[in-house]
Amino acid sequence: MTRRSRPVILVSLILAVALLSDCAGLDLIKRRLRPPYRVSDGFLFQFEAPSAHRVQLAGNWEWNDWLRGQAQTGSYLIGLMEDEDGDGIWSRVEDLPPGRYQYKFVIDERTWKEDPNNPLRVDDGYGGYNSLLIVE
Repeated sequence: MTRRSRPVILVSLILAVALLSDCAGLDLIKRRLRPPYRVSDGFLFQFEAPSAHRVQLAGNWEWNDWLRGQAQTGSYLIGLMEDEDGDGIWSRVEDLPPGRYQYKFVIDERTWKEDPNNPLRVDDGYGGYNSLLIVE
């Protein structure tokens, strides 16, 4: 091995490790879910969280209002999603009129996540993003 080939090999190894570490963090199952889409009775929202005990859909539409009111009432049922078959895919249908809607998923009443399957997003004003659904 020549002295000139060492830096090339070293750079190649660093790039390979970087690529593999990024790929190792990807959860390919999450990528198979669609962004919210129209079904017969509204829009189907889905989120994968196999280890979650509860997932809620929080959004800026009037009857949800970012889960507002649940702290006052002690009820954590606003926006509650279901995982009926236990596969870790949580679902909820919302009947939304035309408009622009921001939303996030709330895992176990404390962790707020944007939709990893929806490329449409807007600044949430807190250093993160809200997912965006446009209903025409």
